[in-house]
Amino acid sequence: MFGVLQGFALILGIIGAGYLTARFGVVQGDQRRVLNNVAFFVATPALLFTVLRQSDPSIILSPVILITSLAAIIVATVFVIASRLWFRRDLATTTLGAACSGYVNANNLGLPVAVYILGDAAYVAPLILVQLIFFAPTILSMLEATRTGRLVDVDADADGPAPRRRGALRGAFAALGRAASNPIIIASVLGLIVALIGLPIPEIVSAPLEMLGDAAIPMVLLSFGISLRGQRALQRGTGRAAVFTASALKLLLMPVIAWSLAVAFGLGAHEIFVATIIAALPTAQNVYNYAATYRRAETTVRDTVFLTTFASLPIIAAIAWLLG
Repeated sequence: MFGVLQGFALILGIIGAGYLTARFGVVQGDQRRVLNNVAFFVATPALLFTVLRQSDPSIILSPVILITSLAAIIVATVFVIASRLWFRRDLATTTLGAACSGYVNANNLGLPVAVYILGDAAYVAPLILVQLIFFAPTILSMLEATRTGRLVDVDADADGPAPRRRGALRGAFAALGRAASNPIIIASVLGLIVALIGLPIPEIVSAPLEMLGDAAIPMVLLSFGISLRGQRALQRGTGRAAVFTASALKLLLMPVIAWSLAVAFGLGAHEIFVATIIAALPTAQNVYNYAATYRRAETTVRDTVFLTTFASLPIIAAIAWLLG
């Protein structure tokens, strides 16, 4: 339990330092995006390649990833049903709400939790790959289907389902193309290949990659702390019912489903613990990036990310106390 508290102290300490950096004007406005860009394009790929290439392939391909992915699909489906019955949201808002329910923050907070609490980032790194290859294109293609104008290009003036299907198909292919060129995916795939074939990496190459990778977690946590400056969450009239529903599904139902599946599949005690902890991770900030890009449900997604990020910490601590 002390290790869990120490891990949370480290994470919250760096987030707090980021917030203070913004509070006292050291970093202002969109300047924090420099940290995001360096972490995304340089440090995090280096970290993931280093972690995956040193990992045991049996851990990389463990059933934990299957279980957490199934749990994500189940809770996303529950949100869609709830939206259909009670919220009556449009397709884009429902898609993003479902994503908030199941798309875990395996990068910004998942990696720190894996390093400081699970003791091995290899449990989380493959989940990033799964989400970016399968979940992200699905979400983005659905959002593309809701666009007007540029959605269907030459078919923009046409009515009926055919133009929308063509637009959604183009959106899906575009999303797949973006995923294939994503530096995090490239680094993860290369690290996985190196681990599977046992290819040795000379120290002259591995040493700078390890140093760059060590900077990834502090940068993403600092950037997140900076982003909290001036944020007002859960305002009246901003779809709080959807926010609370998505948050409850993410933080309560998804861990229960992951635990149940892990027990049903006969996993060992440590794998059950890992699957449940991963399922309790907060909503990924990537979902907000999608909402902001497509200008759909931005406030709902922002508030869900904000709420789940902080509410997940005591829940993860409770899971660690019960199962750890």
